[in-house]
Amino acid sequence: MMTEPHSPAFPLERNSLVYVAGHRGLVGGAIWRELHRKGFTNLIGATSAELDLRNRDAVFTFFATQRPTVVIDAAARVGGILANNSYPAEFLSDNLQIQVNMMDAANSVDVDRLLFLGSSCIYPKFATQPIREESLLTGALESTNDSYAIAKIAGIMHVQASRRQYGRRWISAMPTNLYGPGDNFHPQNSHVLPGIIRRFHEAKLSGINDVSVWGTGTPRREFLYVDDLARACFFLLENYDSPEIINVGFGDDISIRDLSELVAGVVGYSGTISQDRSKPDGTPRKLLDVSRLKALGWRPHVSLEDGLEITYRWFLEHEHNLRSK
Repeated sequence: MMTEPHSPAFPLERNSLVYVAGHRGLVGGAIWRELHRKGFTNLIGATSAELDLRNRDAVFTFFATQRPTVVIDAAARVGGILANNSYPAEFLSDNLQIQVNMMDAANSVDVDRLLFLGSSCIYPKFATQPIREESLLTGALESTNDSYAIAKIAGIMHVQASRRQYGRRWISAMPTNLYGPGDNFHPQNSHVLPGIIRRFHEAKLSGINDVSVWGTGTPRREFLYVDDLARACFFLLENYDSPEIINVGFGDDISIRDLSELVAGVVGYSGTISQDRSKPDGTPRKLLDVSRLKALGWRPHVSLEDGLEITYRWFLEHEHNLRSK
């Protein structure tokens, strides 16, 4: 059970003008819901059609017009191994542009509170497990997503530079692998967990008796339900103020093979699960050390089993209206 301080160190006024970048995505949507639950009354967001965060002039105009007092950067170009490996230039360029434009614009209107969301892929491929925040920049990255990782590392540096140069109270949080309602279930561009959910679901409907999963099945991954991340983000904004990055995770991991069997049970797929060893495994293990966050008093609410049940129900309800890319 999660425990939190009764009196936050840096309380946010519930009428603060809060801009959630990426508020229609998996993470941004969960943060938007959480802020509503917490009683925030002045939330602003813009779809990619309304505001292309890669357009520097448009971003500066948006910030000058809206003048938010709190910014949560949950906007990014994201994807699984296949997407990252296939489009490294776009993953690097798009994410760098989004971050630089947003942070420069935030500095131009003196935004004091900003939360930048990175990724656990910033850490070296063979970092000591569980991965501590101090592992950043101590070794080579995983090659299948190094472009995305470099962009996120640049974002961390931008936060730290803004703190140092302008005295901002900006922070960077590094989430583990996320899942939940609003995820991307695209057959090629999704992350591992939603991809497995969709493949097993379609196999069940089609009567397919064998589904292959990428790699050997031995890599271990940690998964955090996205609404738990949203709760952590709000908690950090009210209780954390440091240039050092902070990990946000569940605190336990599971092999891809065991995850596949768990998902098969939730979906109701009873066929065989085989491993496609011609496909890459990615990083062998990626478990975050969350002792720094736990020391502040935060714990996750949702178990992997419960989270998968909720996510699959959402998938069934939205199956005919899922993302097309």
